[in-house]
Amino acid sequence: MNSLWLRGILVACLACALPMKASAAAAPISPADPEKVLRYVFPAPETGFDPAITRDLYSALVVQSVFQTLFTYDYLARPAKLVPLTAESLPEVSADGMTYTIHLKKGIYFANDPAFNGKKRELTMADYVYSYMRLFDPKLASPHTWLLEGKVVGLDELAEQAKKTGHFDYDAKVAGFELLDRYTLRIHLKQSDFNLGMILAHEPTSAMAREVIEKYRDAQGQVMANPVGTGPYLLTNWVRGARMTLTANPDFPGFIWDFKAGSDPEDQQIVAKLKGKRMPQIGRIEISVMVEDQSRLLAFEGDEVDITELQGPLAPQAMSGGKLKPEFTKKGVQLSRIVDPEISYYYWNMKDPVLGGLSKEKIALRRAIAMAHNVREEIKVVWNDEAIPLEYPIPPGIVGHDPDYKSSLQYEPEVANALLDKFGYKIGKDGWRTLPDGKPLIIRYSARADSNGQQQSEMWKKTYDTIHIRMVGDLKTFPDLLKAEKECQLQSRTAPWIADYPDGDNFMQLFYGPNIGQNNNGCSKIPEYDVLYAASQKLPNGPERDLLYHKMARILEVNAPARIGYARYRNMIAQPRVIGFKKHPILHTEWMYFDIDKSK
Repeated sequence: MNSLWLRGILVACLACALPMKASAAAAPISPADPEKVLRYVFPAPETGFDPAITRDLYSALVVQSVFQTLFTYDYLARPAKLVPLTAESLPEVSADGMTYTIHLKKGIYFANDPAFNGKKRELTMADYVYSYMRLFDPKLASPHTWLLEGKVVGLDELAEQAKKTGHFDYDAKVAGFELLDRYTLRIHLKQSDFNLGMILAHEPTSAMAREVIEKYRDAQGQVMANPVGTGPYLLTNWVRGARMTLTANPDFPGFIWDFKAGSDPEDQQIVAKLKGKRMPQIGRIEISVMVEDQSRLLAFEGDEVDITELQGPLAPQAMSGGKLKPEFTKKGVQLSRIVDPEISYYYWNMKDPVLGGLSKEKIALRRAIAMAHNVREEIKVVWNDEAIPLEYPIPPGIVGHDPDYKSSLQYEPEVANALLDKFGYKIGKDGWRTLPDGKPLIIRYSARADSNGQQQSEMWKKTYDTIHIRMVGDLKTFPDLLKAEKECQLQSRTAPWIADYPDGDNFMQLFYGPNIGQNNNGCSKIPEYDVLYAASQKLPNGPERDLLYHKMARILEVNAPARIGYARYRNMIAQPRVIGFKKHPILHTEWMYFDIDKSK
């Protein structure tokens, strides 16, 4: 049945399929083997493939396959280690952390596309500058402006000018982007920043060609359906929300697999199998979207999928005690298991008239809700113990994490009820609380329209019942959740955030006021927090910055715009034919680094 379902996706959606342009006929130089096919599955739909706009994990897997940043991460090194990608080497950084000089490799070309009028188009540093400027175009409304906001000399000022004139001048000279030649860029910052190299490894800073943008952009300036980059793969078919096909870019020259293994025996085996191979080896990636958990596992067991994730509800069916069950290991199934560098946190919309604001009664309401929720029970019920509770906003494996930190927000439902009583949230004759002014108190909790989302909604209904507050469940598709969240339209949600780069700054920015509309999902603006965050950006990693982070964490607990919940395990299972796969904590996709045994 599942096999028919998989094949039916393409038939049913053929009319809405978007055919993609193939590379012009020429002798391929890519080392990829067209007969090596990897079948992959997304548990939620993609949203589109413009690096400046995309902000969901699943679209990012495609973006990272098609486009390239200046830097990336070593496939095997743990903790994550920054390495050059299109850059010749790591950046040359001034002692004060305010000047970065970066050299680009020569001879890198964009994939063939009609936008280039039949000519080979070489990648230059001007393409990166153009792509960075795009993040600041008010018309585009990128959710990733924060990556360079307040940092590059002259860039914020150009954006402000565009807001006044209604036109962003892409030909304007930005003092902070000094092009020394076609292949050398010197970036001048307004203040010290020792994380810029990691930011330039994050896919929103991928190089895009201006010709492509101008040919395919929509009314907002977005190019979500025509990704053209310099990376190892091309998007050659897209059935929106159902199926994607990535085909090896025939003009991508590839690279020699030369990663080092440490003491980990698993890494040593990977090195023994892959060292010296020209990559990528896999010629085609076939991606299906399967929202239902059981469908993904059945497809894997039926050998219709090569790699999939065992999210919480599926883990007990294939795993026990953090390991695969014997019936899976006997078949040669492989498990790659990590604690994701993420936080799943609960937020309450600070712009919402019921939940938002910094008055004492609003703070009391949010703190009471935070204390009424049993995180450990949620982990057990929703995620089948496939997560660890967190106390601190920065998760394990990320620079700045404090394993000894203890949050002041703990599970204390009795205290929560007493707090609501004290601040006038009275229980009426019907058993439900009202607002201090006597009006009904109803809270809407939003979640993904899948089995996980349903379970989360049920858990939160139990929490709200404990403190006598009416809750209404609101299940939405993943893209609709993200859209409403960005516009501050959700009242409450459990929001997961996985590291874009392995530094605490990437997590503390989630609650920074100026990031509303970008990554500040709870739309919180707490002046004391914002001042400390701005100060932390001027400091390198170390005790002084850690002290600021601790103060910021306490401010979050006192005002309760959010409560930190947990970090989930990521359990990736692979068929025996997959060679050398290991889940990376930062890279979204790894298929350009492993191989397929097509004889199996």
